[in-house]
Amino acid sequence: MTWIEGRFEENVIVSSLEQAMNWAKESSIWPMTFGLACCAIEMMATGASRYDLDRFGAGAFRASPRQADLMIVAGTVTFKMASRVRRLYEQMPDPKYVIAMGACTVGGGPYFKWGYHVVKGVDLVVPVDVYVPGCPPRPEALLEGVMRIQDKIKGRRLAKQAGSASGFLGAGQKVSDELPIPHHTGYAADPEALQV
Repeated sequence: MTWIEGRFEENVIVSSLEQAMNWAKESSIWPMTFGLACCAIEMMATGASRYDLDRFGAGAFRASPRQADLMIVAGTVTFKMASRVRRLYEQMPDPKYVIAMGACTVGGGPYFKWGYHVVKGVDLVVPVDVYVPGCPPRPEALLEGVMRIQDKIKGRRLAKQAGSASGFLGAGQKVSDELPIPHHTGYAADPEALQV
């Protein structure tokens, strides 16, 4: 017999407000409809009936970045598209997460050496939370990436700053897993510098 057994009536769940809010957030992720190249076909297959991304609470693909909290960058990011990716990321409300899907998105893919027009990883443009490698990655790999995002949301903690007033989401509190904005712009200063 455990110490908690018999202390509460049936059908009572004890939790903190922080854990309940994290559970609600991880069970209702809204990805942005954002496919750049061939990996977008695999992203669409993940949302279809065979793999059913909706069973993880992430099936409501949004067409507006203002309604989405997950950006799945699926495909080749060119220098021309990098500024648009950054603008869409900045329009998303906080907290926001990014999955880099596919070899081209993660590190340039087959265009790494001779592709002067391809960004060598979307993490030069936006902060990436989960990398899903492959060319193209299977829908199961993207499902694994979404589950890793859910684990990250589940682990969010509020950290009180020194001398702050108590209270949930008060002015003196911050989330402990915030990512810094990258200092890269996604643009090459000198195209000749990319040639090896």
